[in-house]
Amino acid sequence: MRTAYLTATMAGLALSAGTAQAQAYQCRVPDKPIAVPRITPDGPARSMPVTGYTLALSWSPEHCKGKETHAGDAVQCSGQNGRFGLILHGLWPEGGNGRWPQWCPTPRAPSPALVRQHLCTMPSARLMAHEWAKHGSCMTRHPEAYFKVSQILWDSLRLPDLDRLSRQENRNAGSIRQAFTARNPDWKPEQVGVQLNARGWLQEIRLCYDKNFMPARCAPTQYGARDSARAKIWRGR
Repeated sequence: MRTAYLTATMAGLALSAGTAQAQAYQCRVPDKPIAVPRITPDGPARSMPVTGYTLALSWSPEHCKGKETHAGDAVQCSGQNGRFGLILHGLWPEGGNGRWPQWCPTPRAPSPALVRQHLCTMPSARLMAHEWAKHGSCMTRHPEAYFKVSQILWDSLRLPDLDRLSRQENRNAGSIRQAFTARNPDWKPEQVGVQLNARGWLQEIRLCYDKNFMPARCAPTQYGARDSARAKIWRGR
């Protein structure tokens, strides 16, 4: 996908974007220089036409469970730079039939300045470098365009209060979908994926888009847990 097309499409969406409700509580970008790690592909390069997109929103308290002292997760999990709820995991191009393009060859990587700009939405330099190399490189030639598109989509959302939902009884995956669509009336439950881990704890909300970045019905691999699946939400310590 060409950078010009991405920019024009997302500029149109930005005109109708709602007020951002970023769940980054007292986020503070580190004062020290930010190092952007080199990323080694974990699979083969794969090119194919893009049929749609997934915007993955990770539930940070679950990701950070037991990682509070991990150096690689310090910004997101140590508490020294704020406390996070939902964070942007990544924007993934889809290829249909359970396949997706990945690891498209690119000599470019996010600059430290670009990472710093988006760190309160996506609080990990390693995560940003990985998402660009694996997914963004198959969408556009420039990491700046990839993260601009991701930020516009993020800013168009009103995020549900999952901390409050975690205190309610009889929660299931359908409760999470309902909480999201209540805050975002343009979205339908079948367009909202819910990923639970093997123990039933919420890991991610995955939003499904068509190739024009409009909400679309999720494929089974995107949809995740059925509405009736019991869901637990970790609030952190």
